Amino acid sequence: MNDRKVDKTLLIMAAGMGARYGGLKQIDPIGPNGEFIIDYSIYDAIMAGYNKVVIIIKEENYDIFRETIGKRLENKIKVEYAFQRLEDLPEGFSIPNGRTKPWGTVHAILAAKDLIHEQFTIINADDFYGKDAYLVSSKFIDNNTNSTSFLVTGYMIKNVLSKNGAVKRGVCKTINNKLEKLIESKVAVVENKIIAEPLDGSETFNLQPNDLVSMNMLTFTPVLFDYLEVSFKEYLMKNIDKLDTCEHLIPDAVYQMILEKKVSVEVLSTTAVWYGITYREDKDEVVENIQKLIKDGEYPENLWN
Repeated sequence: MNDRKVDKTLLIMAAGMGARYGGLKQIDPIGPNGEFIIDYSIYDAIMAGYNKVVIIIKEENYDIFRETIGKRLENKIKVEYAFQRLEDLPEGFSIPNGRTKPWGTVHAILAAKDLIHEQFTIINADDFYGKDAYLVSSKFIDNNTNSTSFLVTGYMIKNVLSKNGAVKRGVCKTINNKLEKLIESKVAVVENKIIAEPLDGSETFNLQPNDLVSMNMLTFTPVLFDYLEVSFKEYLMKNIDKLDTCEHLIPDAVYQMILEKKVSVEVLSTTAVWYGITYREDKDEVVENIQKLIKDGEYPENLWN
C-alpha cells in the first residue's frame, strides 16, 4: 500500500462485444473458484492502492455484471457502472442506419466522465496486466501533480508476445522517457527476430526483447474528459462519410494531444507479464498461468475470501 493517500480509480472497458471470441469473454471464469480476469485486475488494483472501480458496459449487460462481479466486490471497493450507449453523440450527429458497433474507446471513456473526478487508470476487461503494472501506475499517480501529465505503462515486448502467431501492439517511441509516438504494429517472431510491421504500411523494423509497447494501460487526470469531448466531435466531423463503421481510439486521441503539445505522456516500464484472451483457444493458457501464480503465492486460492 502507498503511504500517501490519493484517490485512484480503475476504469475498466468492458463494453466490447467479444465478437471474435463468441460471447461475453469479460465474465468467463478463469480462476479456480469462478474468478474472471476482471477479478484479478481489481484485486491487483486494490493491493496497489486504488479505491474505486468504474466498469464501462453495455446497458443490457448490467444485471449479469452486477450479479457476478458486483456482488463479489461491493464490500471490498467502491464499484460504479457507466453505460456506453450508441446514441450518446454530440449535438448534430445521429446513428446511421445499420450501425450496431460502439464508437470506439474514446466514446467508451467519455461514458464515465460524470463518475470520475480523480486520476484514473484505464484497462481492457479481457486483459490480465499483472501486479507490478498496477504498482507502477499507482506510484505515478502518487507523484503526479500536473494535470496535463499522463502515463503509458509500458510492457517489454518479450512479455506480451503470443505463441499462436502475430499480435497487434503499440510500439512506444520515446525521448527521455516521454512518449513521442505510438506505432500500431503487427508484431511476430520470425527466425528468432522480433519484427514489427506498422499498420500504416510504413517500413518494418526490428525490436529488442526489452523494447516497450503499450497494452492500453493508460493513466490520466480528469482533464482528459474535456480534451476527448472536443476530439470526439472533431473525429466525427472528419469521418462524416464513414459514420457507419468508424471508431475513435484512445491511442490516436492521445497522440493528437501530444502533437498539439496539450499534454506530456510518460512511459514507465513494468516487469509484469501480460496474458490475454482473444480467441477461445487462448483461455487454457491463461487458466494455466493463473494456477501457476496461485501456486507461487502471488494470489490466494480463493481470491475474495
